[in-house]
Amino acid sequence: MQRTFRPALAVAAVVLAFAALPFFGKNPLDAFEAMLRGGVGSPTAIGESLVKAAILTLTALAVALPFTTGLFNIGGQGQLLWGAIAAAFLGRALQLPAPLELTVCLLGSALAGGLWGLLAGWLKTARGVHEVISTILLNWIAMHLIENGLVVGPLAAKSADASVSLPGTAEIHPMAQLPILLSGTRLHLGVPLAFLVAIALAWAMTRTTWGFELRAVGASPEASRSSGIDVSKRQLQAMAIGAACAGLGGALLVLGTEGRYPPHVSSPYGFDGIALAFIGGNGPMGSAIAALFFGAIRAGGTRLQLLGVHRDFPEVIQGLALLFVAGRALLAWAASKIRPARAVEVHRA
Repeated sequence: MQRTFRPALAVAAVVLAFAALPFFGKNPLDAFEAMLRGGVGSPTAIGESLVKAAILTLTALAVALPFTTGLFNIGGQGQLLWGAIAAAFLGRALQLPAPLELTVCLLGSALAGGLWGLLAGWLKTARGVHEVISTILLNWIAMHLIENGLVVGPLAAKSADASVSLPGTAEIHPMAQLPILLSGTRLHLGVPLAFLVAIALAWAMTRTTWGFELRAVGASPEASRSSGIDVSKRQLQAMAIGAACAGLGGALLVLGTEGRYPPHVSSPYGFDGIALAFIGGNGPMGSAIAALFFGAIRAGGTRLQLLGVHRDFPEVIQGLALLFVAGRALLAWAASKIRPARAVEVHRA
């Protein structure tokens, strides 16, 4: 599968989704204009789009990198949650100078997400547990441990009045907050950081021996093993680094916009990352571009609600785009099976 973003398929999904709006009594042109205004129509809108795109980029990388080695990590949501709770804890517990505290919070979040992904990788390489099963279960374990345990228990926000309960964890210190880059918006330092991570991984995948070995493992584990590549080690590394990206996404959520761990993380960033990784061709840069595109659509989708369009409309577009990508891959697979058969028939004739 080519490791690039499929812009034509994404645009086709947008066109098809808006073309269906008249059947629900909505004007597609008005809706499209509203989405443009909400996504890129002002500095505030652009900031919202980029903030969403940054987290989506990191959760897409959590899928794309392990997929390079043949592993399917669908545990990005759980890894993101561990990164978020680590950021909330460290951002409240530490009292360090601003640059140092922020750095420790970001690294701690990446480490928390990475360790959760490493567990799934170890179960795969050491015990033979399929990573799809383990990451699904680890998502639920993470959610219940964090949101039904830590957030309402030892890390719950405390009020001076015992009869008043505060939602989520305590507010992080100002030193742990990601600096705002553009006044009047929520555009913060985490946005360029996320895209720098994507660029660094794209470089490592194409310009280093390590990246070549990851791609070789994904292409043929047996051939890689015969060539002296430690297949299990490379798969563990890919899973851990990918999960660390998702954990970093959780840090951006807490340190950049929420300021604490909320009662519930309602946005399924980790699951969205699965779709965006495949739409982006399972490459770091393709995933980042897909995240930019759908970050703008999600930010614009908020404005669509003013026209009575359901808030899940952006997810419909995303689902259609994924369906088109899957259909394209299926057609390519079918064509590869048909061509050899025709070649044999011609040879016999």
